[in-house]
Amino acid sequence: MDEAGQGRPDLADPDSFAGVDELGARAHDESDDTDPDLDAPDAAYTVGGGSRGGIGGIGQLGDNLATGPVPDLLGAEDAELHELDDQGIDEPAQNPNGPQARRELMAVEAELNQRWPETKIEPSLARIQALVTLLGEPNRGYPVLHVAGTNGKGSVSRMIDALLTRMGLRVGRYTSPHLQLVTERIALDGHPISAAHYVDLFRDVAPYVNMVDAASEDGVAMSKFEVLTGMAFAAFSDAPVEAAVIEAGMGGAWDATNVADADVAVITPIGLDHTEYLGPTAVDAAREKAGIIKPGSVAVIAEQDPDVLNLLLKRAVDVDAAVARAGSEFGVLEREVAVGGQMLKLQGLGGVYDEIFLPLHGAHQAANAALALASVEAFFGAGKERQLVLEAVREAFAEVENPGRLERVRAAPTVLLDAAHNPMGAQALATTVTDEFAFRRLVAVVAVMADKDARGILDALEPVVSDIVVTRNSAPRSMELEDLNELAISIFGEDRVLAEPDLETAVETAIGLVEQSDDPEEPLAGGGVLVTGSVVTAGEARTLFGKEPV
Repeated sequence: MDEAGQGRPDLADPDSFAGVDELGARAHDESDDTDPDLDAPDAAYTVGGGSRGGIGGIGQLGDNLATGPVPDLLGAEDAELHELDDQGIDEPAQNPNGPQARRELMAVEAELNQRWPETKIEPSLARIQALVTLLGEPNRGYPVLHVAGTNGKGSVSRMIDALLTRMGLRVGRYTSPHLQLVTERIALDGHPISAAHYVDLFRDVAPYVNMVDAASEDGVAMSKFEVLTGMAFAAFSDAPVEAAVIEAGMGGAWDATNVADADVAVITPIGLDHTEYLGPTAVDAAREKAGIIKPGSVAVIAEQDPDVLNLLLKRAVDVDAAVARAGSEFGVLEREVAVGGQMLKLQGLGGVYDEIFLPLHGAHQAANAALALASVEAFFGAGKERQLVLEAVREAFAEVENPGRLERVRAAPTVLLDAAHNPMGAQALATTVTDEFAFRRLVAVVAVMADKDARGILDALEPVVSDIVVTRNSAPRSMELEDLNELAISIFGEDRVLAEPDLETAVETAIGLVEQSDDPEEPLAGGGVLVTGSVVTAGEARTLFGKEPV
């Protein structure tokens, strides 16, 4: 019971929020036999400033009309206009990504950053379910393709978005984390929403977030990720979209995104990551990620370790979901390295798609393309002899943008950025660099988060780089420079390791290393710099090289 003797809303019972206003106050307790006091002040109205708040005495959060100055919209031509009158002059539209919008965005981010970050969670869907219920279930207004896994989720999500958009649908995309700006996480029509739109979304959902926080009996408020997930669902409902591509944040079963029931559940390769929450083995992680496979859905599964695959298939059988597996129902038939990417021949659920140019490097990206294609085929119900339009598929893949994934940001010397942040990602990166690039000398710039497997990342990179410059990014979780330097020396040897206090200096040092040579006969061309180790590291490097958020 709360102080007023009323029952606190129960997160497990969405109906308990009935009759509760945005400040958490009940308008009337139906269990009370006495008549409600119709003259009692409205809580929101009081907070909004009562008769002094807002235009015409309307409280900023209330709905009560009181006396106050009223605009004279029909005044005589020679009458002096009131300051609130509509004078028929169009105000210049504010740039939705301009300085004022960015300032407001930063203020919202500062407020959201007071909440738990994505690295700290209380596994439960109760809070996000309560929020979407209060918002009118915006998570159920459109079909969903839900993407979970350890690596490749962001790439696959972008490819699915590109394919659906080219097929003529209006698409919403929710991914995490972002590289440079938080607005990247919520995309409409293939582009991040504006700063102003992000701010408006937050202001729209904030009162309901406060209600959920107030109802939390264990004192755990909504996390930042949970709030952003609610904002994304609301944005897609408001648009409205015809399909939503939703990337799971961590896990699957209890990830906030899982309040959406996917029509297509997409599972990328599963390995070890977030072991403190997902368990010490890949099978443990798969058990959580399998939770996005819902009754009656189609599960589209990338190539997996046999034990992981068996667990995913068991989940599909348990919920009566259809299954499409890489290497069986779909896959990469042919792959050839090309200038700026690769040419592919893909086996889809509906047949063969040839002459596909993908402007991304690596066999793992080819596999991601096959997974994305099969997912979109499943979404449209494609099957044997029911192909998607081949030319549309070609155009969609040719236009895919995937920032921070072996992205070239400078030509001489070549500077590549990659967001690899775990050993699986680092190994795919190392393989791609070996197979598709021919650097005379390659220097890595690495900054890793303290909670990641830094040794596994460095072990994967050691055979393919000549030297390494260790540093820190701006995140509080960035591994201490002294610790990373010591670890790098133990793997690379002291002669191959340099340490710099910040990313900008580290990049400059790396460029200097590849541009110098002790042998006057050795050509200076063919040097490269690889910046990697974290999504934050790749994002900050993009900003250093003048790249705009995509």
